[in-house]
Amino acid sequence: MRVLHLLALMTGRAAGFLSRRLGRGGGTTLPGLLAQRIDRSFIPALCSHLERGTLLITGTNGKTTTARMLAHILRSAGWRPIHNRAGANLVEGIASTLVYASDFRGRPRGDSGLFEVDEAHLPHAVALCRPRLVLLHNLFRDQLDRYGEVDYVAARWGEALGVLPGDATVLLNADDPAVAALGEGLRARVTYYGLDLPTMGSTAPDHMADARYCRRCGAPYAYAPAYFGHIGRYRCPNCGHARPTPEIRLTALEGAGTARPRARLSAPEGEREFALPLPGLYNAYNALAAVAAARALGIGLDEAIGALSAFRAAFGRLEWVQAKGREILVALIKNPVGASQVVHMLAGGEEPGGYLIVINDRIADGTDVSWLWDADWEALAGRVAFAVVSGTRAADMGVRLKYAGVEEHRITVEPDLERALDTALERTPERGTLYLLPTYTAMLEVRALMSRRGYVAPFWED
Repeated sequence: MRVLHLLALMTGRAAGFLSRRLGRGGGTTLPGLLAQRIDRSFIPALCSHLERGTLLITGTNGKTTTARMLAHILRSAGWRPIHNRAGANLVEGIASTLVYASDFRGRPRGDSGLFEVDEAHLPHAVALCRPRLVLLHNLFRDQLDRYGEVDYVAARWGEALGVLPGDATVLLNADDPAVAALGEGLRARVTYYGLDLPTMGSTAPDHMADARYCRRCGAPYAYAPAYFGHIGRYRCPNCGHARPTPEIRLTALEGAGTARPRARLSAPEGEREFALPLPGLYNAYNALAAVAAARALGIGLDEAIGALSAFRAAFGRLEWVQAKGREILVALIKNPVGASQVVHMLAGGEEPGGYLIVINDRIADGTDVSWLWDADWEALAGRVAFAVVSGTRAADMGVRLKYAGVEEHRITVEPDLERALDTALERTPERGTLYLLPTYTAMLEVRALMSRRGYVAPFWED
């Protein structure tokens, strides 16, 4: 078995080297796929050598940024996490990460594993990694052609959490009814995090809400408030079922647009005020989740918050890029809730902005792009200087912007990505900002284009 393990490791490394050398990608999936085919115990064997254990993070939105924030905090605290930093979050990606992070004796060069996990792959990852901590962030409609409805995904998550032992920790977003309900009846220790911002949001969930009905009796939840989608402080007026009280929460958030907001955090240890590393309400959740996870792992609040001050965004997730005397702000969009949050943040500037929106419908994006009609593009009406749309579904995006109230003469449909980028940069004033909103495969394509031009490093080097 030892020989099999080393053969899997060497084969995986060779495959990764050839993949990058031949320009066939970053080698983030194939090495792990081959390693697992050779040795089915590859992941469990390596994870068993991680003295601080394995940590898993999943959710529809925010898992990459949250995992990066937590990795940054852990390194600042002296940990040596092995992290699938490139965002390859299928089980094969976890295996690939372990391939690269192991020495020639088959031992991991780290003391912990920190893996973001695709929503559908969480049960398999839990079985293989036997995690010390599992963080569930949120659950929204996303790629229904792959996952099915949110209730199906939630049920599978619940089955996976049910096998965790009493010394494991499950960290849940109290503000998401579908996620919070998974904490009931577990053997593992359960901790909740959430927001207490009564002046933000609205009094009812918006049309994108996926979990608006009581998990116990089926009556509609009442919100005070609803922040976005079905996320908020909810209570059932019929049976009294309500959001669990979060142990760690944000009680103040000030700031708008792309500026770093100020926040106040409350925990049993007391209150702390600090600047969040990234703008947007959804990034407030990401930072809170990362701090909550660090705290659950025994890292002090002050140390965790202090580490976040030097955090840098993941590639494609509010990433700033310099190009031809302009700035490009890259913000990944992939479902109605996430896209709406990005649009509301960017539309809050003083002047109308310039946009390059790239929509693909490949497998990793989700082949069903009907979600474009659920996202709140109406927030851009009157706030667009120009919008260049590209990708395999460029025409769909152009029509959607027209129906959202963006003037037709401001919309340019250009399916060719290179010409679209050049057109958008030419229309952006010197020292101005171009807002680039791509879906997942579109983000990889446009970053590859920008890498060839020297604007950014390849994503696997980020």
